[in-house]
Amino acid sequence: MNRLAHHQGIHKFLTMLGLALYFSKPVMKHLVHIVDAMITKGFSGTLTDLHHGSFHPNHRTTLSHFFTKSPWEEETLLRKLQQWVLHRVERSSKRENQPIFVSIDDTICQKTKPRHGNTRHSRCDWHYSHAEKSRLGTFSRLAHGSYDDPSVSFCLSPLRQDGGESKGELAIEMLSSLDVSRPRYVLMTLGIHRNPRGSLLKKRVPRHRDAEDESDSLSKRDGHSSKEFAKSMEPRDTRLVTVGKERYRVYRYEGALNGLKDAVVLLAWKADQPMTPKHLHCVLSTDRELSDEEILRYYAARWSIECFFRQAKDQLKLDGYRVRGRRAVKRYWILVQLAYVYSMFESNSDFSDGLDLLRKRKGHSLVEFIYRAAKQNIPIDTVKKQLHVA
Repeated sequence: MNRLAHHQGIHKFLTMLGLALYFSKPVMKHLVHIVDAMITKGFSGTLTDLHHGSFHPNHRTTLSHFFTKSPWEEETLLRKLQQWVLHRVERSSKRENQPIFVSIDDTICQKTKPRHGNTRHSRCDWHYSHAEKSRLGTFSRLAHGSYDDPSVSFCLSPLRQDGGESKGELAIEMLSSLDVSRPRYVLMTLGIHRNPRGSLLKKRVPRHRDAEDESDSLSKRDGHSSKEFAKSMEPRDTRLVTVGKERYRVYRYEGALNGLKDAVVLLAWKADQPMTPKHLHCVLSTDRELSDEEILRYYAARWSIECFFRQAKDQLKLDGYRVRGRRAVKRYWILVQLAYVYSMFESNSDFSDGLDLLRKRKGHSLVEFIYRAAKQNIPIDTVKKQLHVA
């Protein structure tokens, strides 16, 4: 029997990326089936779902081997995805005459430690969660997109345990692979820049300008934290700034700061909220030429990375993997990126619209498959077996 029609669409996309030149037919088949399973409604991240959701013809153990032992090069797949992403983002940036925004952040994929504290199989970093009262796995991610363009995932990488690279070093590694000609800004949180080795971002990536959320503890010229400094602020010390539909009261500081010879810091409150430390937003920019409106508008682009994390976890089970080993986890995350990018490609829109389109297309494909089988008088038991309902 012929493969399902929607599998052909996935295979066509993989071929368009040029993967057929690097991967064997069995590897391409696995990639098609895994992407198909990930975009299926109700996917949980397990190998069983990967097997049944895509109607994989081989035994489930072949998928486990594909993630853990198969010799295919996941870095080749990642590189091809990055080329597609860079082309899309740079084209959109040029069309809208906007800079490219590179957002760097990390998120926790909740995984409790194995019994007896044995983590040698995962080889990922573990962080303590005060909310969950346990240590949980985590990873960092780099995304970038022009101001008016949907965010596109660029790179996912697990943090290594036992003295592996720091968040700052991993960010440098990610930025070094960003090869675009358009102006760009790096958007990051306080945690990445304040990492003991995070200052390397300033020294080793001079072509990138960055804005950074410094809400927790930003030393001012008098040595106080931003929240302490803001306590002396009154509405007359600020100016009203409109960003999109929101209005803010903003105080601007320019000068030397935290080892930076030249920087801008904005203390901002929403106009309809009291000017208390609880409602304070603090943003640092190393580009003093930007206006208050531009700094706040540019940094708002970072919200897209939070949307990616939520969508990837809710719909593609970024944190639902059931594989062990750092390479297997990284392969899983790269395939999540592949499914995410494929959804955007098929709809030529954002991820949500693409996912809805692909799920509808899969439903139609199944109906057509059963209809063709009935016309060809294929035994119903054969159809059930291929659709994993036997």
